[in-house]
Amino acid sequence: MTTKEAFAQEYEKSLYAIAGKGFEESDIKEKYYALGNLIKSYSGELWHKTRKKQNASSEKSVYYFSMEFLTGKFMKKNLEYLGLFDLAEEFFESKGVCLGDLFDAEEEPGLGNGGLGRLAAAFLDSLSSLGMPGHGYGIRYEKGLFRQGIKNGYQEEIPDNWLVDRNIWEHKRYSEKLEVRFGGRIDYILKGDKYTFKHADYNVVYAIPYDTPVLGYKNQNVNNLRLWGAESPEDLDLKEFSKGNLCGAFNKIDETKSISQVLYPDDSYYEGKKLRLKQEYFLVSAGIQDVVRNAVKNGIDLKSMDEYIAIHINDTHPAMAIPELMRVLMDEHGLEWEDAWEITVKTCAFTNHTLLQEAMEKWDVNLFRELLPRVWQIVEEINNRFLNKIRNGEKAVSLTDIEKLSIISHNTIHMVNLAIVGSHSINGVAKLHSDLLKDRELNHFYRIFPEKFNNKTNGIIHRHWLLSANKGLADLIRDLIGTGFERNPIELKKLLEFTEDSQVLNKVESIKHNNKIRLAKYIFDTKGIKVNPYSIFDIHAKRIHEYKRQFLNILHVIYLYDLLKNNPNLDILPRTFIFAGKAAPGYYLAKEIIKLINRVADIVNNDLTIKDKLKVVFLENYNVSLASLMIPAANVSEQISTTTKEASGTSNMKYMMNGAITLATLDGANIEIRDEVGDDNIVIFGLNDYEVNAYYRDRNYDPVKIYTENKRIKNTVDKLLNGYLGDAFGEFQPLYDSLIKHGDQFFVLGDFDSYATAQKRINTLYKDSQNWSKMSLVNTAGSGVFSSDYTIERYAKEIWGVGAPERKD
Repeated sequence: MTTKEAFAQEYEKSLYAIAGKGFEESDIKEKYYALGNLIKSYSGELWHKTRKKQNASSEKSVYYFSMEFLTGKFMKKNLEYLGLFDLAEEFFESKGVCLGDLFDAEEEPGLGNGGLGRLAAAFLDSLSSLGMPGHGYGIRYEKGLFRQGIKNGYQEEIPDNWLVDRNIWEHKRYSEKLEVRFGGRIDYILKGDKYTFKHADYNVVYAIPYDTPVLGYKNQNVNNLRLWGAESPEDLDLKEFSKGNLCGAFNKIDETKSISQVLYPDDSYYEGKKLRLKQEYFLVSAGIQDVVRNAVKNGIDLKSMDEYIAIHINDTHPAMAIPELMRVLMDEHGLEWEDAWEITVKTCAFTNHTLLQEAMEKWDVNLFRELLPRVWQIVEEINNRFLNKIRNGEKAVSLTDIEKLSIISHNTIHMVNLAIVGSHSINGVAKLHSDLLKDRELNHFYRIFPEKFNNKTNGIIHRHWLLSANKGLADLIRDLIGTGFERNPIELKKLLEFTEDSQVLNKVESIKHNNKIRLAKYIFDTKGIKVNPYSIFDIHAKRIHEYKRQFLNILHVIYLYDLLKNNPNLDILPRTFIFAGKAAPGYYLAKEIIKLINRVADIVNNDLTIKDKLKVVFLENYNVSLASLMIPAANVSEQISTTTKEASGTSNMKYMMNGAITLATLDGANIEIRDEVGDDNIVIFGLNDYEVNAYYRDRNYDPVKIYTENKRIKNTVDKLLNGYLGDAFGEFQPLYDSLIKHGDQFFVLGDFDSYATAQKRINTLYKDSQNWSKMSLVNTAGSGVFSSDYTIERYAKEIWGVGAPERKD
């Protein structure tokens, strides 16, 4: 694309434009902004050409609506995708500057939290890298979720001011702003023999689009991530300001800006619920208006909109896209209900991400009606027509099922029901998850709409999690099988030819060890904890939640520690247990689990009598950058969710791709990982789905019986209360009670013995370094099928009706 000399000249001009300084006098942050600005100029031309080509084409476009897009940093990726990485690295080295220092200067975008956001970002990456027209709609959170700190062992939530300076990658399009309306009333106006609806006395919020280019991998294709920022149409109230009423003067502005301030405000109280509902409608209203506006601009007949546009709803948060599309088609473009409904159902598709009832969103009718009066009317009409249809349909439906099928019941709007009724496709994100949706959680819908339900197992960006995050392993793979896997990762299967090659296995072990040294240095630099890179790095990094069972993991660590205290010469390989993840601010027990992990870490890491055989580390503020450091260094990947609770997981795929051995329940995509690598290359434990479902059905799970009859479990659990951990009286009583008094709903005690046995197997397997490296290589070889490129190809063909280009190896 450019030469070294041209790059140097263009960078110098960019630095002058950004900072008004030369190279020597500018600081790292200014150098970073100048490089970002230069990359934007390269990608901007490609973006323009892509947009022009897509607008001129009749090719169908995908619009992906998600509350989260956990993109990670952009600079390194964009350099790699443009093919400029080596040139930029050489240029900065010649100037005595490490390019990595510029990467460190970039703020991590606070646009997501967990798997939902990582999946959304992966899908945008794959859409662009496969050359498909596919764009994202989200919210430009100014503070993100929160920056996690640890104080006295407890999680501390700190505002994540990732936009405190500037975001060099975004383009603000103020001239393309849209109005989003809240509150007010609906007037009925008779025109001829039918009524029309007019929204009156509403409050306006401006939705300002901020566009970020999403580059395809070395293919000159650029799609768009459009994030909406909320601004007030009103300026400060000068009258109140002059009176000295500063709060009153900025009241309207601050109230409006709160919509795009924080990801997932605490909705355990009324105002938090109201703000979250505002956020969700703000996203879908701005996005749907924008989709329709662009369709009209490009000459698309809205009655055939589904032939040109696919709208995908990523979990229930954007489910209001369905009634909002109806509103825009009817109220703003004059379509009749029947036509608008047919278009809406054919255009919209829905991905369900959970089996947890509490995560299937519900809204109080009174709040919904007050905030969104016209959308409420449409939702009510959708429900009435749907219920009339099933009551009068060919299939018999019981009164019990009708209540479960209803979008509105008991003064509550069930968003998952709305998403299913208003979409032509409903998919789960792993085979087990999809089967459970059809057979159990959503069986009442499946019996009516069997043709709508399908599975699309999640995927990951192999370009990031292997090619970029683990360059040592990627280089070895190129040496062994060539470069075809870069664009067609199923070719990683060719690595199976080398599983008996001792030289290759030694290199696999050496690469892993170097990655562990790198992580060990980070741990020492940030935590002051010295860990042994020759120990087994056992990593459990994900959102802190009871069903993900960090509690089971740390209870086992307590058990191991007690064994070592009683016998320091115990035949156990050195182990380093590493935890990371955030707990929701209002999730008390999850925060107690974090406290317990940190308390155990303080005790274990400072006990000289166990001869450094055990270390425990909690790494705070888990994000994409930290994950990119941790995942290549893992020997063991903890995927120990309660069976039937994890929809899919994607971290399991990332660790597998990087050669970690998965320690897992048969939950989510762990089953498909086992199918790829075989029982000898994964460590499985715990209750299976039939056993878990039987406990739920028969209600005969008895944790108290397990606790009283199993001496090992009782001794371990009692340490939560008996002062063994040096805690204040009753500090961990809530965790104890969750097991003994409140039914142990996630089967921690039921799976403890099986988990301990699995951990002993890990210890035995790791002693044979050649066999362990073979297992590692088999996992990498089997991971290609989990590339998000393949997932997107299946979405494109089977849900969206978008043409996927033929692969070029």
